[in-house]
Amino acid sequence: MSIMDELNNLDFNNLGNASNPIKYGFLAITFVVIIAAGLYFDTQKQLEKLEKVERQETELKSEFTTKADKAAKLQLYKDQLAEMQASFQAILRQLPEKTDVESLLVDVSQTGLANGLEIKKFKPSQEEKKGFYAELPISLEVSGNYHDLASFISGVAALPRIVTMHELKLERKKAQEDEPANDKLKMTAIAKTYRYLKEDEQ
Repeated sequence: MSIMDELNNLDFNNLGNASNPIKYGFLAITFVVIIAAGLYFDTQKQLEKLEKVERQETELKSEFTTKADKAAKLQLYKDQLAEMQASFQAILRQLPEKTDVESLLVDVSQTGLANGLEIKKFKPSQEEKKGFYAELPISLEVSGNYHDLASFISGVAALPRIVTMHELKLERKKAQEDEPANDKLKMTAIAKTYRYLKEDEQ
């Protein structure tokens, strides 16, 4: 019987009785299938691993580009930081460690008189601590014409120490019965000055 005839009449349930060439053929096919399956599944895992590594490579390249850009600008950032620190120190130097209300009163009074104003009120309130500095609100009331008041505000802003003006209110000053009508205005405001807090006060 030829091999083709034997294959056509082959009983897979009784494969042990087949001739040697057919047995060896089936063994060879089985071996090839096992090897192919192993290669396929192993290759599939390797492909998945390769894809994961490629994603990591893309992420690392992006991270490297970002860090390289930052590293290239590091000196610029250092220069900017040094400039900001110098500016901050310059501002701090304008904040005295003590709230010298007396000298501030003299400065404000002189500024007012230099602009032809009449200072009616200069009343400091309770100091308020805010982080590394303290804020001292001072209630002000002055009278004069519009341009003199504007010059007064500019003069106060130009004082050696930091003084800011808040809650400005203008109203026409009422003339007394024995006074002629005039163009004087009354201005009320809150002037705020600041001082640097020592570490034990912060």
